[in-house]
Amino acid sequence: MLLAWAQHAWAGPDALWHIVHEQCRPHGPDHSVSPCVMVNDRYAVLKDRVGASQYLLIPTRRLTGMEDPFITRADAPDYFAYAWRQSGRVSQSLGRALPPDDLSLAINSAYGRSQNQLHIHVDCIRPDVKVALHWARSRLGPAWVLLPLAGHAYRARLVGTGSLAGIRPFRLLRRDMADPVHEMGRHTLVVSAMTRPDGLVDFVLLDDRADPTHADPASGEELQDHTCGIARFP
Repeated sequence: MLLAWAQHAWAGPDALWHIVHEQCRPHGPDHSVSPCVMVNDRYAVLKDRVGASQYLLIPTRRLTGMEDPFITRADAPDYFAYAWRQSGRVSQSLGRALPPDDLSLAINSAYGRSQNQLHIHVDCIRPDVKVALHWARSRLGPAWVLLPLAGHAYRARLVGTGSLAGIRPFRLLRRDMADPVHEMGRHTLVVSAMTRPDGLVDFVLLDDRADPTHADPASGEELQDHTCGIARFP
């Protein structure tokens, strides 16, 4: 099932781990961390081979993915907030400043990923998803509401305004679960933004659960557009 749903052509499920820990160490006279674009003690940022503007935020700690219990601990790094800070790289790659509403973060479930190292996809949102969020805006609040997207049964909720820092999406999702140890790995999470009339930015959290009977691997990356067609809109 996992292989059938894999989205990337990385060479083996541990490729990202090896890239970060074997190739992204400072080297050369300029202390380059290539092929990564940055590395610190908590995470690395790598330009994905798919798309002109997709980046991956990858913890430097060994973490498998959504099912890893470390990500919901109180002392875990705020990976989603760090990933959003990297979203400016998408604009830089495209040579055009994109509004927050055009950007997104996504982490796939254990059934919808090809790599066994946690990573958050940073890229453009699909235009149709942006439109769907716009029309659903009046229904969105602090409680989950059903919001079908890409043919799958996503849920959506508003999670904060202005900044993702301290929101901790992994922990928000875990609170709703009766058995998070066995449930977390089945879920995908996507974060996008909506600019209000007053100029403030609201953040939207989207969640889907893997359902093999309906061919749904819970791969939130499907809500992103790695061609970033939205950047070509007027």
